[in-house]
This record gives sequence, structure tokens and C-alpha cells, in this order.
Amino acid sequence: MNISLVLSAQNDDLAILQALKASWKNTPATWIDGTDYCGGSWDGITCINGRVTAINLTNILLIGELPGDIAQFTELRVLDLSFNKELTGSLTSQIGNLKNLTSLSLNSCGFTGPIPVTIGNLENLLSLSLKSNDFTGPIPASIGSLSKLYWLDLTGNKLTGSIPVSNEITPTGLDMLTNARHFHLGDNQLSGDIPLGLFKSNMKLIHLLLHNNMLTGAIPSTLGLVRTLEIVKLDRNSLSGNVPSNINSLTNLTQLVLANNRLTGPIPNLTGMNVLNYIDLSNNTFDRSKVFPPWFSSLQALMIIKMHKTNLEGELPVGLFSIPQLQIVNLSNNWITRALNISSDHSTQLQLIDLGYNQITDFIQRSQYNTSIGLILVGNPICGESSVVDVFCSITTNTTASYSTPWNNCEPPSCDSGLIPSPNCRCAYPYKGSISFKDPFFSSLRNFSIFMSLQDSLMKFFNNSNLSVDSVALKNPTRNKDDYLVINLEFFPSRARNFNMTEILRINFAFINQTFKPPQLFNVYFFDPDPYNSLLSEEMSGVGSNKHMSSNTKIIIGSGVGGCVVMVLLVLAGFYVFRWKEKAKRAPQQSQSFEFWDQSNMCGGVLQLKGARLFTFEELQKYTNNFSEFNNIGKGGCGMVYKGSLPNGQLIAIKRAKKGSSQGELEFKNEIEILSRFHHKNVVGLIGFCFDRGEHMLVYEYIVNGTLKDSLSGRSGIRLDWTRRLKIALGAARGLQYLHDHADPPIIHRDVKTNNILLDEQLVAKVADFGLSKPLSGANNTHITTEVKGTMLESIMEFVGINHVESTLSTLESCEGGSKDYNSPYDSDSLLSA
Repeated sequence: MNISLVLSAQNDDLAILQALKASWKNTPATWIDGTDYCGGSWDGITCINGRVTAINLTNILLIGELPGDIAQFTELRVLDLSFNKELTGSLTSQIGNLKNLTSLSLNSCGFTGPIPVTIGNLENLLSLSLKSNDFTGPIPASIGSLSKLYWLDLTGNKLTGSIPVSNEITPTGLDMLTNARHFHLGDNQLSGDIPLGLFKSNMKLIHLLLHNNMLTGAIPSTLGLVRTLEIVKLDRNSLSGNVPSNINSLTNLTQLVLANNRLTGPIPNLTGMNVLNYIDLSNNTFDRSKVFPPWFSSLQALMIIKMHKTNLEGELPVGLFSIPQLQIVNLSNNWITRALNISSDHSTQLQLIDLGYNQITDFIQRSQYNTSIGLILVGNPICGESSVVDVFCSITTNTTASYSTPWNNCEPPSCDSGLIPSPNCRCAYPYKGSISFKDPFFSSLRNFSIFMSLQDSLMKFFNNSNLSVDSVALKNPTRNKDDYLVINLEFFPSRARNFNMTEILRINFAFINQTFKPPQLFNVYFFDPDPYNSLLSEEMSGVGSNKHMSSNTKIIIGSGVGGCVVMVLLVLAGFYVFRWKEKAKRAPQQSQSFEFWDQSNMCGGVLQLKGARLFTFEELQKYTNNFSEFNNIGKGGCGMVYKGSLPNGQLIAIKRAKKGSSQGELEFKNEIEILSRFHHKNVVGLIGFCFDRGEHMLVYEYIVNGTLKDSLSGRSGIRLDWTRRLKIALGAARGLQYLHDHADPPIIHRDVKTNNILLDEQLVAKVADFGLSKPLSGANNTHITTEVKGTMLESIMEFVGINHVESTLSTLESCEGGSKDYNSPYDSDSLLSA
């Protein structure tokens, strides 16, 4: 290309930026004429080869309108002006000239008027997100021309008219978006029928959100053609007629919400929808039948059932409450009859059973009612008896414990006005916001380990992305009117008291563009930040700016800083010499302490360590907040397990043996020596140990999702489908193969069970607990013992693990790599529990 043309194009970009600056108030303070806007000095501007390719100015209180000049950025790929509520006016029709645009995000602004038809000219667009504005008029049919579109979000506007589809008159419509995964069109004023032609078998949709509109007519039978769907929300419309009989062909569906419509006909048969975890058909007028739908008990992934006022009739099957992960059942205002039988093998996660205003005459477990489960039977004949005092005959509300990120083993300081203490007890101005999860794979807000896993995942992401976030605080998880999980977030800066503009924009970008991937339990989310008043007030007032400093002031400051640096270096040098001498003095003492432990306790030799750290009692006491009850995360036969945090922020799990524990000195020494040698992703890592003050403590890496047993039993709230179980089994087999064939020395675990397999945040299996392990080598070994210390079932598992690890691993790997029968009649629980 001609150099003069390149320079001319670059000059054009500068002129357009200056035009934007003139059109808007509160542009970044770094937008200064004469500076290199492509050199990284202009906040929110990204360039390639001297041309502007991205404008990211989220949540900085921009005021004004979007001028037509924006269309002259011919190389622009990303335009994100989200969360500027004072950015108003109509969306310029010139937007259609941005032919290279791949992402357009104008969420939570103040735009009004129609969405311009020219938006259909953005042929390279992958993401169109105009959520929470005041757009009016119809959805442009021209959007159907965006053949590459992946994400379409028009939620929360005032759009009217019907959903556009292609026909003889209009050649384009949303039915043409066969590559789109997301149709988010809820909370508008759309009317008319859902078009029969909207859905096609070659579509790749996973989310269909049409809730809270004014749609009428029947649910089209063509919906059943889109087999990729995972979430369908059609609630709060005026839909009528029968639910299509082929609805159960959507076998990948996890959420089905058809509540608050005018649906009639038979209650839909959902047999075969084996991953469905949330169903809400409430407030519809389905036909009454004499038998309660038998297919309910076959849907073993169900967590929440809501069928309030749906004309359900008959006796509840006992197996309904035995669904492993069932948490909430609301079948109130129906015609359920006879005796209620919850049974003793009900789900351990049950929180609420609302059967108010039915025809229930008896309760089998009445005398043994477990009040930890909220049960409502008010309005039933059983509560009409004279002198009834049962608690379930009055409406009670289970209070939900409020979660807040705990202090990180420190004392919260008293901060100056406006500053807030972080979890690491540093005073700062946090960046606040809320994060909403549309379909989390759990409903309990009392399982705090789930929120801790989200916090750990956030910090891991920030560290890997080199974002200057010191810590994250999670507060007050709640459910909003759409039943989405909403968590308040506070991000604390790591290098100063407040974030700068660039850091805020990078954090926003990570969430708005879904760069941050939450743990699998949380799934799809939306981030809604608050204005960062600290940053805005400082930038507008010039606080912290160096541009008005005189040269003399700079010289004085430079000299002072240089002198301080010299003093600090001298102090560090003296401190280093002192520590070196002290370390030399302590070396013999430490050696003697190991020898003393060996001689006094007869443990079979001095410890042979490879990388494990020796902790003092005082250190572990500090890291666990004096072994507080809050930090207690488990109890075993040998003692308590506590969660702690090292000074560098790494989370640890500390197993503290109780006095008189069944694990003696020999087992304690075995576990330290053996585990310090292991380095494998499927074997839990030992960080260190403590035998100070007569204590026996082992310090492990903290594994966020606990034991496999907790997940299989449903106690953890994690849903393990067939694929996840297969990968966990494969990981555990690989860990055992490493122990048997590749460890130095190879060992037999002798206590393999689901309690001793842990799951990290990505559900990777890690073999744990080596107190009963036996090495396969040694000078004094005359034979190898394979005696197993667990139950008979565990003995069988261990025997298979010892003698057939290689063949088992080969089988599992072939299953993982080959075709899987996701409709297998066999219960997937058998893979890991039989």
C-alpha cells in the first residue's frame, strides 16, 4: 500500500477521535491532543499498524450521543460503550458502515428510538449486545443477514411487533441465523405468535429466552427440531394451546420454563430429558388426570420442580423425593391426594417441599418429621383436623444464611473515610458490581464452598491475566425475580489504593466479553458494574496527575526517591547478613529436631523429604485464624481438617490429627515421606507438615470441590453427568497407575474409596490420603502385602486397582475417545459406585 495513503488513514483516525472527544463529556483524562493515541497512552483505544481497531470505554460516565463520525473507523473491530447510562439519543444509521466490526456492545446505556436497519450490513459481526436500553420499534429483519452472528442479546428494551422470519416478501429474518447460539429477547413488548418458521433443524441455538413479552398463540412444534437447545424460557407471556408432544426430543435441555401462560391440554410428557435440572410449568390450566405423571421420578438430574397451580392430580410417588439432587419442590394449589410419603432415602439436598392447598389426608413420617426440610401442608385436609399443632400446617420461610468472603487470616484495619478493608485487610477503594448467573447447576445458597470456588476461580483468572487485583470479596448471594443467582462483587487493587482507568477497562472487558470462564457449576453470566467514583473524581480534578508539576519539583522528588532507594538497599543488605548468620545457627538445631523425633518415637528412621516444608505450630495457627470453627471444613477418623491461606495467597488444607488418633507416628511419617515425592496432576500435593508442640499436622494443596463421595451423594451440589463421571474415573485410574508404576518408590494405596478422591475446580480427580500406603520396595521387604484396610466393597475396588490398573485405564481411555451412548439405559452412578 502507498505510504502516503497509510499516513492519510492514520490522520483520519486521529481526526475522528478528536470529533468523539468533542461530542462526549467525561472522556478519559489521557485523551490529550498531541499524544500518540496508538502508543497505549489513550485509555480505551487499541491500534494495529497505526489504525484504531478497538474502542473500549465501559462504565466511565460518558455523556452525549454516538455521532455518525464513528462509522469512519474503517478498521474498527470492537466497539464497547456499555454501562454509560448518559449515552443517549438514537443509534446512528451510519453504524452499518463498520464493515470489519466483529463485536458491538452497548449494554445498559440510554439509547432510544429504533434499532437501525443498516445494522444488517455488519457482515463480520459475531456479537450484537444491546441489552437494557430503551430501544423501541420492531426487531429489524435485516439482522438475519448476519450469517456469522453467535450472540444476539436485545433483552430489556421496549421492542414491539412480531419476531421477524424470512418469507416471500422479506428475504431475511432470525431463522437465517443458523450459526447463532444465543437468542436473548426477553423483557420486551414483542407480540403475535412465535413463528412456526423461526426454528430449523440445522440451527445451533443453546439459549432461547423469550420471557416476559406479550407473545400469543401456541408453542410451535418446530421448536423440537433444535436439538442443541439447553435453556428455553417462554414464561410470562400469553401463550395458549397444547405444549408440543415432541418437546421431549430436546434431550440436551437443562432448563424448561413455561410458567405464567395460558397453556392447556395434557401436562407435557418429558420422558427422556435426562439432563433437565429445572422445570417450571406453574400457573397454566392443564387437563386434570387421575394419575400423577409417572415420568417425574425418571428424571434423575432434577433439582427444582415448580408446578404450582397446574391441575396435577393423584398420589405422589415415593420415588419422587429420592431424586439424588432434588432441592426444591413446589406443587401447591393442585389436586394431590391421599398420604404423603417422603421416605427415608430422600435426597440429602432437599430444602423445601410446598404442597399447600391440595387434598393430602395423612403424612407417613409425621412423628419423625425432619424439620431441616421446609414442609408446607397448609390448606390440606391433614391440617383441618382439630387441635393440629404440626409446624408444617403453618406457612414458614426457611431463612437463607448470608455469605460474605471471610478475612484472609488477618485483623481488619480501621480505614479512612471512603476506604474499605479488603479480604487481605488492606484499605482501598474497591471496584464494585454484581454478577448474575442464568442457570447455575445448584439452587442452595447455603453451600459456601461453592462460592469459595467462584472466588478462587476469579483470583486465578486475574493472576493469569496479569490484572492488578489483590483480592475479591463476594457478598449477599440472592435470587432475583427471574430466578437468576445474583452475587455482589468487590475487586480490590493490588498496587495502590485505587485502580486506574486502564485497569478498570480491562476488568470490564473480561466480563462483558465472557473472557472469564466461571467454574462449571455457574455457567452463563452477566456482569453489571457500578461507577468507580474514586477514579472519576481523581481524573476530573487532576489528582495524581504529573502534567502540572514544575521541573524543580520533579528534581526534588527524584532526588528524594533516589536517596530512599539507597537507604533501603543498605538496610536489606544488613538484614540479609543477619538472616544468613541466624540460618547457619539454626541448621544444626533443625537436624537435631528431626533426629530427636525419630529416636523418641521409634518411627523407623530419619525423615527423607523431597520438597515438603516444615511449618511451626504458630504459623499454621495464624494461617487458620487460630483453627477457628469458620475455617473447619471437615472431620475424619484421625482428626479435623482446616482451610488456611499462606502469605502468598495460596489456599491450603491442614489435616490436624487428634490426640490418640488411629493414625500413629509411623503412618504420619509414611504419609510425609511418600507424598513429598509425588508430582502428578491426579495425586493431591503435599506442601508441608508440622510436629511442633506434640501436634501432627499435614499441609496439602486446597481442593475446592471436596470429595467424590460428596458429589456422588449430591451433598456438594455438583451435578456429575456421564461425561464428567467418566473423566473422573479416568483421572483416578491415572493417579493409581502413577502410584503403582511410576512413583519413587511405587506404592499400594490400600485405602481407595470415594472419600479419598478429591475434585478440583475443573472436576479433575486427585487421589488423596496416604496414611495406610505401603511402598513396593525396601531392603527389609520380603514380600508385598496387598491387604486392604477399607470395607469389602472398597477391598474389591482396591484389588481391581492393584491388579488391573493398566487394563482399566485402557478401557476408560477408549470410552473417552470413542463414541458415547448418552441414552444408555444403565445408571451412570454405577461407573464409580459399583
